[in-house]
Amino acid sequence: MPTTNLPASRCPRKLSFGILRYFFGRAAGDTRGAAAIEFGFVVPILALMVVATADIGFGVYRKMQVEDAAQAGAEWAIRNGFDSNGITNAVTNATNASIAASPAPQQFCGCATGSSVSSATCGTPCPGGAMPGTYATVSAQLAYNTTLNYVVVPSNYNFSAQSTVRLR
Repeated sequence: MPTTNLPASRCPRKLSFGILRYFFGRAAGDTRGAAAIEFGFVVPILALMVVATADIGFGVYRKMQVEDAAQAGAEWAIRNGFDSNGITNAVTNATNASIAASPAPQQFCGCATGSSVSSATCGTPCPGGAMPGTYATVSAQLAYNTTLNYVVVPSNYNFSAQSTVRLR
């Protein structure tokens, strides 16, 4: 087998270090394309932020729809009197979301005490001497799933709202 005697300047090991030194020396001083590389790092982060913001906004919008549906059912009860089926239809048809009237609407007698209504027996006077009123409680629920699975927050939410109104 013939042997080749290469001069030291042509040795493959020295040649490869020289090429690498030459390449990195030129690359360190060359700033062309730096904006494209920065853009490549920043765009995925910005895209994730936009999607997360839209996802949170959509969740807040769904929560508002649940609250509006409960209010729509209560308004229906004020206008038409207590009818469980009518109130349930008003809740489910209030928005384009699949909101359930759960638990079912309830009618009860109660006494108004400040900012709340306490249950009372119909026909028995309230502590202040007034007769108890007839009230309706309307509930609405919706299960919401986030678009992305975030590590720090849950991906499933159960939104619920309740509205209580005096009928008579």
